Amino acid sequence: MRFSKLFVPTTKEAPKDATLPSHAFLLRGGFVEQLGSGLYSFMPLGKMVYDKIYKVIKEEMDKSGAQEVLFSFVTPAELWKESGRYDVFGKELLRIKDRKDNEFVLSPTNEESVVNMVKNRITSYKQLPLHLYQINTKFRDEARPRFGLLRVREFVMKDGYSFHANEEDLKREFNVMHDTYSKIFTRLGLNFRAVEADSGAIGGSGSKEFMVLADNGEDDILVCDSCKYAANVEAAKRAPRTTNATPPEANMMSKFATPGADTIEKVANFFKVDKFYTIKAVIKKAIYEKDSKVVVFFVRGDDELQETKAQNACGALELVDADESDILKAGLVAGYCGPANLPSQTLFFIDNELKGAKQMICGANEAGYHTIGFNVTSFKDERFKDLIAVQEGDRCPYCDGILHKTKGIEVGHIFQLGQKYSKAMNATFLDINGKSQPFYMGCYGIGVSRLVAVVIESSHDEKGCVWTRQTAPFELEIIISNLKDEAQVEFATTLYEKCQNLGIKTLLDDRNERFGVKMSEFELLGFPYAVLVGKSLNDGEVELITRDGLIKEKVSIKDIEEKIKEKLL
Repeated sequence: MRFSKLFVPTTKEAPKDATLPSHAFLLRGGFVEQLGSGLYSFMPLGKMVYDKIYKVIKEEMDKSGAQEVLFSFVTPAELWKESGRYDVFGKELLRIKDRKDNEFVLSPTNEESVVNMVKNRITSYKQLPLHLYQINTKFRDEARPRFGLLRVREFVMKDGYSFHANEEDLKREFNVMHDTYSKIFTRLGLNFRAVEADSGAIGGSGSKEFMVLADNGEDDILVCDSCKYAANVEAAKRAPRTTNATPPEANMMSKFATPGADTIEKVANFFKVDKFYTIKAVIKKAIYEKDSKVVVFFVRGDDELQETKAQNACGALELVDADESDILKAGLVAGYCGPANLPSQTLFFIDNELKGAKQMICGANEAGYHTIGFNVTSFKDERFKDLIAVQEGDRCPYCDGILHKTKGIEVGHIFQLGQKYSKAMNATFLDINGKSQPFYMGCYGIGVSRLVAVVIESSHDEKGCVWTRQTAPFELEIIISNLKDEAQVEFATTLYEKCQNLGIKTLLDDRNERFGVKMSEFELLGFPYAVLVGKSLNDGEVELITRDGLIKEKVSIKDIEEKIKEKLL
């Protein structure tokens, strides 16, 4: 391609709201244009990157045995009502009506559509397993679209759905997708980790996120320094903590006056004990579909509640702080709440690590009093949940290594859905015994358009993009320094044609622009290599520039073709 014919509307400045490098460079480089809040159009360079990412994903998905389909972007609301998600998905689901008042949604995901496609068409275990996927437009009505392509309303996603006769086969496909996704992100040249994750609104029994490590990542990830364990903070686990601090001693459980000791800090100071031996009560208000309820979560005094874990524990749609009136109405005493002698109707959960703990200090559920010598031994198993926020420095649950916190950007998510959607939509098959069973399902997503930005977040410098070879719109740019110099033009054009014939995607910068403009735009656009044809041509040399690190080397005109082959073939 000749640069003089290419539509690349570059700019020197990015919009003020472009706070992330990918947002700024993609706009400045003319890869994308912003059409509205959270709405972007891909221009030629951006579409080239998108197409290369699309191709890698499709190739690896097809190799895995999955079959490509294409669902309607507009989905009848009836399907979402059948699954039970129409009313509970939230405001991110854009609901619309046609001229006949029929209700539809703009699909943010397609579990309902795929179940409807398979239902009554796959009727026997002999037809299973089946994996269908698409690469298609999605819409989520984000409250605050930001960060360019990383948080938008309209986007392209690869979403796949598998159907199985049993849970064992579902886990097999889950592992196949784990390997397939690893191959995809490796081919794209990304530094990624597969991390344990919360299943969120999609649901299911288990999930993993694929995170690209990047300084500007939205997600906090905990990774082990000794093994491959990694997890989103919302789902992270740890080896149970211990302490060398001296435990408190009480001959028996008793109530003790603690005037003014309404925080863990004050309680620990009052009794002169480590906070490890205290129990903290976190009082929340759980919002459900038709009502709300005050819930109490108990964790060690030196731990913090992880709100996503807490929300999952009580099955709420949302958790908010309980206000003073909520707490009084529930018969609780803020600052003095403990798991002993709670009002009988109280919904509460205790962190797993407190199970069996002895000689603890906790609220007595009476203002100005705490219970000492409390043993966490008389509660039913269903009261215990994983509730704590794992911190940097905690120990790995698998190898006892040290956990470290880093930043990541989610690019893929795989779920074991189980029978959630097939049961709700009455999608069944006949098993080996001739008995009707709901399908076991898996769900697998990759943010295709998001990956265009993610590549830049993980690979850029202060001057612009640094594309990986696997994603770059052009692998090589040949820059003519002086368009009036016929020797430069002739050499550059000949080299360009040779590279094209070799199958190397090459851009010839034949524009009548100043040399400085051409160089700054090469740095902004970030193609992996450039050959600068300039004054040194008279001495039989050209300059080869590697964009990553802006490494420059003089190369003889006799050797430049072989040097390019060495780099790009």
